[in-house]
Amino acid sequence: MLGEFKAFLKQHNVVGLAVAVVIGGAVGKLVTALVADLIMPIIGALTPQGNWREAVIQVGNIKFAVGDFIGAFIDFVIIAAVIFIIVKTFLKEKPEKR
Repeated sequence: MLGEFKAFLKQHNVVGLAVAVVIGGAVGKLVTALVADLIMPIIGALTPQGNWREAVIQVGNIKFAVGDFIGAFIDFVIIAAVIFIIVKTFLKEKPEKR
């Protein structure tokens, strides 16, 4: 039974997937901190209220609370770029030898 479990782990790269999930979570937290603590204060200085989380676009009687969305969008773009760079670096095709 233990041998089958070890074979399962090796065959399906479960350990590698677990490591990727942990590292991905850490990168996500790092990027969220980068956006919230370094990027958004600059954007916050440009907003009328000074607090980007409370940024609102008002159209007539309708208020669109866009602050949190903008922060989440910037998080997503940075995380996607980091993942793209990592994948491109590690999966770079090696030139064929002739």
